[in-house]
Amino acid sequence: MNIEDIGPRPQAFDLEAETLKNPNYRTVAWSGAYLQVTLMSIPVGGDIGLEKHPETDQFIRLDGGRGRAQMGPSKDELTFDQEVSDGWCVLVPAGSWHNVTNIGDKPMQVYTVYAPQHHKPGNVQTTKAIADADTDDEPADWSVQPDPAKDQHA
Repeated sequence: MNIEDIGPRPQAFDLEAETLKNPNYRTVAWSGAYLQVTLMSIPVGGDIGLEKHPETDQFIRLDGGRGRAQMGPSKDELTFDQEVSDGWCVLVPAGSWHNVTNIGDKPMQVYTVYAPQHHKPGNVQTTKAIADADTDDEPADWSVQPDPAKDQHA
């Protein structure tokens, strides 16, 4: 990969090319005071993980593969259910439980935009299991943050 999270400084790179090349579950590509871009590779049958961010809107775009986007008011009531593929975006309103599952036959390549940050700048997590176990994945202290105690993961 050719990109490096340089923090809240100007940056430009070929987002689609870097997303398609990313082999990791999550790679933090850029972190600003109010926004963060991550690249994700979700294996066949894998998912991003059911979660909700009460004070964060999220934009997810698929640049490769096929997925199933689900959202709803509770983790047991996912009333939005949409198949998505290359070129599609998923817009997650703050406070919505959401997940995107890879339903294709190859890794699902996505990038996400969080507003504000949700991960440690520059962090690379090669698998979901490593990401789930990572206790050092907090946003930078210089970023503007809502109350993190409100985020929930299933």
